[in-house]
Amino acid sequence: MFDTTLFGTAFITLFVIMDPPGAVPVFLALTSGRSKRDRRHLALQAAAVSLVVISCFAVFGQQILNYLGISVPALEGSGGLLLLLVALELLTGRADQPSETTDVNVALVPLGTPLLAGPGAIVAVILFVQRIHDAADFLAVAAAIVLVHVAIWLTLRFSVNILRVIKDSGVTLVTRIAGLLLAAIAVQMVATASIAFAKLA
Repeated sequence: MFDTTLFGTAFITLFVIMDPPGAVPVFLALTSGRSKRDRRHLALQAAAVSLVVISCFAVFGQQILNYLGISVPALEGSGGLLLLLVALELLTGRADQPSETTDVNVALVPLGTPLLAGPGAIVAVILFVQRIHDAADFLAVAAAIVLVHVAIWLTLRFSVNILRVIKDSGVTLVTRIAGLLLAAIAVQMVATASIAFAKLA
């Protein structure tokens, strides 16, 4: 048995929240100084890191947050601040310098988390896990998580081909646009967390 309704809901929700196409500009910007082989490796690694993080929170998420006394708004606010730092680097051009990125594994931070496996995706997964009551539900949620990350990997993997068309000048433009979008996402995350804190006060 397989709960197709739960699978469809979980897959669409996670796909929209994690937004693989939206991560493409940031991925291209952060990997602009890498070789084609390295970019493909980083695409796979970013998807794998996100899958591991999401899977861990699916199994232990609520317990981890409760044990550490961390609220969802705190998690979202910290993720927003981290993304804001990355956005500022992209906007100021620091990320364009090879010396800034060569020894940094961008697949871990900020791509794998918090851009892909961010607070929104983590909370969504925790909520879907709470809807698991039998093996069919478990398979539906697990399949949704895995297939979303396959979609993420394929999106990032083939986004490398875009570089052939846009060239170096295009990468610079994409970097600035990515920084602006990432800054907007970060500010929205911080604002949402602030509103949540205000309601709790």
